[in-house]
Amino acid sequence: MPDFHFELVSPERLVFAGAVESVVVPGTEGQFTVLKDHAPLMTTLKPGVIDIAESKALLHRFFVRGGFAEVSPAGLTILAEQAIPLESLDAARIDADIKDAEEDIADASVDETRRLAAEKRDQLLELKAALKI
Repeated sequence: MPDFHFELVSPERLVFAGAVESVVVPGTEGQFTVLKDHAPLMTTLKPGVIDIAESKALLHRFFVRGGFAEVSPAGLTILAEQAIPLESLDAARIDADIKDAEEDIADASVDETRRLAAEKRDQLLELKAALKI
């Protein structure tokens, strides 16, 4: 199968770059698959999992928390708010972090602290929902 260029970029770094066969993207209007010569497209992303197939045997999976995807003749570029390799995630750790964030919300005496803790909890809940754990 022909390859195309793909880049996954987070605010911290270039997460992935290379020639791939396909990428499954969690668009806000629904999940879609990009293959070589896909029609040009720009869309926003919802929290979810990106599946990157370099070949039939080599698959990379990342959780992304929102962002943008652009398909052009040059390939696919995803600018993600956050990108985490799935193999680095642990369900028990996510649950513990959610519990900690909920405790931080309950303990917060300042609105800004409460808002930040709620934002963190919501991000963790999005991650958990996207991973279906």
